[in-house]
Amino acid sequence: MVHQTISTRITRAASASSKIRTMNWTLPRLVVTALIVGTLAACSTPPAPYPSHPAPPPAPAAPSVPGAAWLPDDTGPLPPPLAQPKSRWVPVRWSELPGVTEDALHEAWNAWIKSCERPVAPFTALCGEVRQLSIASSEEQRAWLVARLRPYRVESHEGNPEGLLTAYYEPLVEAARQPGNGFTVPLHRLPANHGARKPWYTRQQIDTLPEAQAQLAGRAIAWLNDPVDALVLQIQGSGRLRIQEADGSVRLVRVAYAGTNDQPYQSVGRWLLDQGLTRDATWPGIKAWIAANPQRVNELLWSNPRYVFFREEPLDALDAGFGPRGAQGVPLTPGRSIAVDRQSIPYGTPVWLASSGPQVQLSRLVLAQDTGSAILGAVRADYFTGWGPEAGEIAGRLKQGLRLWALWPR
Repeated sequence: MVHQTISTRITRAASASSKIRTMNWTLPRLVVTALIVGTLAACSTPPAPYPSHPAPPPAPAAPSVPGAAWLPDDTGPLPPPLAQPKSRWVPVRWSELPGVTEDALHEAWNAWIKSCERPVAPFTALCGEVRQLSIASSEEQRAWLVARLRPYRVESHEGNPEGLLTAYYEPLVEAARQPGNGFTVPLHRLPANHGARKPWYTRQQIDTLPEAQAQLAGRAIAWLNDPVDALVLQIQGSGRLRIQEADGSVRLVRVAYAGTNDQPYQSVGRWLLDQGLTRDATWPGIKAWIAANPQRVNELLWSNPRYVFFREEPLDALDAGFGPRGAQGVPLTPGRSIAVDRQSIPYGTPVWLASSGPQVQLSRLVLAQDTGSAILGAVRADYFTGWGPEAGEIAGRLKQGLRLWALWPR
């Protein structure tokens, strides 16, 4: 997916997520029953370790008291750090993880089960146990995590563990299947000759050149009434349309990322700042500038040459309870899925995330299930907030410090 941090005018819809201090998300709660967590054998092959370190010690035994809120007396030698192309993972004690005994892990388990639909080594062998523990208590799930996984602090190769957290969401906008009555802004499928030239036409050329428009004739999925809404859908990488069909009926569909024109992404907020046109590049600030300068909207839009193409997907009741599919190929779970730089953290990795700032206070288990064009670096994450007004409000403003711990099989 291609997404940045931005918000827009959207129609209210129920959003689903876990609890954070600035919003009320809801997820179906699973029936909690008791499972006995027995001794579990170690499995999987970790990434290549940094050289000249001793071999990892044997995996510790699982807790002897099932269901206890348990952290090990973890005083033995730690394994060596692990190397990723863009990060260094440093092994730590479980006690280093903020809030590790307090998170409602069953909410993260929903996201983990989704990851198991497209399992990635070395977590493939754990998926059977993950599914079995879906109806366990948080204490039992926590005990299993401690027995099976080792936390590694994610840091740059220079040793910096601090990074940046932003957020993204799934916009919900009004649309029409046919142009007219104010609906004049198309959302396009990939052009038939998309691979014939790279890069393809810029956003401005798509809007103005007859040859570009000819190649997109008949390729519109739907029509919007606001070009800024279209830009926001392209920035977020997907969205939900409440679409009026030609027969007058209305239904909900999803438009998902299908590709781009291979032009570079440029932030419209950064353009406003560089032009000295605003001091507030948050989405409320951008909207205020647009309201005061409607004659310059195209100039603003064309400052970003990248253009995103979509594909339409049905949105039944089950699909509506999850977000779009991320780069791992599984549906995103609000509040429990993150986009990462996959050269720092592989897809499918469970990650402990800690971030404290004016927008949210987070200490929780999340799953690395997506990526984004601006999500680059060792300690970098984009937090999927869901859909609807509250999700958009958080996504449009969230920009604060971040620390990450990758949880890797022992």
